[in-house]
Amino acid sequence: MIPILDWALLPLLVVLSSFVPGIWIMFLREDQHGLRTGLNMAGAIAKFVLVILMLQGVAMGLSYEWRIEVLPGIAFSLVGDGLALLFVTLSASLWLVTTVYAVGYLEGSPHRTRFFSFFSLCVTATTGLAMAGDLFTFVIFYEALTWATYPLIVHRGSPEAIRAGRLYLIYTLTAGTVLVVGAVALFAEAGTLDFVPGGALDPEAVAGAPVRYLVIFFLLLGGLAVKAALVPLHGWLPTAMVAPAPVSALLHAVAVVKAGAFGVVRLLHSIFGIELATEMGVAIVVAMGAGFTIIYGSVRALNQDDLKRRLAFSTVSQLSYVALGVALLLPASHIGGLVHLVHQGIMKITLFFCAGVLSEVLGVKRVSDMGGVGRRLPLTMGAFSIAALGMVGLPPMAGFISKWYLGIGGLGSDLPWVVPVLLASSLLNAAYFLPIVRTAWFDDRNSEWKDSGRGAFLEADWRLVLPAVTTALLALGCGLLAGSEWSPLGWTLLLVERGHL
Repeated sequence: MIPILDWALLPLLVVLSSFVPGIWIMFLREDQHGLRTGLNMAGAIAKFVLVILMLQGVAMGLSYEWRIEVLPGIAFSLVGDGLALLFVTLSASLWLVTTVYAVGYLEGSPHRTRFFSFFSLCVTATTGLAMAGDLFTFVIFYEALTWATYPLIVHRGSPEAIRAGRLYLIYTLTAGTVLVVGAVALFAEAGTLDFVPGGALDPEAVAGAPVRYLVIFFLLLGGLAVKAALVPLHGWLPTAMVAPAPVSALLHAVAVVKAGAFGVVRLLHSIFGIELATEMGVAIVVAMGAGFTIIYGSVRALNQDDLKRRLAFSTVSQLSYVALGVALLLPASHIGGLVHLVHQGIMKITLFFCAGVLSEVLGVKRVSDMGGVGRRLPLTMGAFSIAALGMVGLPPMAGFISKWYLGIGGLGSDLPWVVPVLLASSLLNAAYFLPIVRTAWFDDRNSEWKDSGRGAFLEADWRLVLPAVTTALLALGCGLLAGSEWSPLGWTLLLVERGHL
């Protein structure tokens, strides 16, 4: 056994691996390119290695917890358990490739020191809330994520970016306030904020004060639903697409929306417990809200000519698969929802990477301008096509695996509308993704391209192409190798086997 696996500080080190570089970078001069890049890459690699070590330990049956008592009954705690690692591994892996992409994308741009400082702090907050052992710690990192992400959204400094940042703060700070109120009310009523597999609340206590616990549930859900982009609290997300491509990738695949979705998982699994939530009648509310969001986001995506906005509304739809899956009282649906948390992140970051390449190399930002881009950027559009087919749910892509389990869960549920919603969503996914693929590969070249010719060896700078191809192959591998115990599906099945869900 590797000795470090018994080290209780491992969760803290995972958080510090991006926090320390982020603070250090904040004090660098703008011209210190090499040191800034080195700190970013060192932090990303260190985080990835630490997570792999912790992943190995948890697979062997170990658990990690770092805890400090703040007030009586309230602690700041970081826990490396199986559920946390599902999200942390996604964040650490995708942050590593996004760092490479961001360095290439922003080469020659102003304010890179500020960007990469908050870039690191954003991932710090994400990994912190993923490993939060209680609601108190979760809220701290949840709020920190808001403030770390805002400078990234307004990075370009244009009036459009400033407006998008202001709207983002209005949504997320209001949500954060509601979440804090819900957390305080929960502690006052239940005397605990701990996350416990199966739920931390006493069913008899809930039965004795049903109205108060209903209010608490919806306060917490309201605070989480904004970052989870559940309709009608999703409005900030498409507007935030004015941010640079690495930020869009971060928002959709690694950080903000994933934090909201993971918070919904914690609410249903680790605070109330899915059985209690079902008995209270609140799980069905979450499921119905998620089902409506799935269809709404897909329909809105159909009408978007701007590529990033189409991808944004796709996220609104696809992310709600997670909430739908965990809100149903069936193991298969839970597996599908949690696996989709990972699969959607891998596929969606690929799509945003590719959108960034199209914008940087050809100046293409609209679907209607993408005619023939596949012949000019075959690696980029090959990666885009793999991810798009995965989002539709075609085998053997990663998206097929999660949708398969969600479909099985839907068939076993007593809600007759679940399977039609999933089928309609997949058809709508095909309707807004497949025309892009057809246009890119088979239409005539668009005369409006402004081809920069960037990249002598590859079709573009290798730091832009390699991350997109890597994550596309990863999405394909998660489907082809779904039966492996180290795949997202294999890890989720292990959680079920060990009773963590």
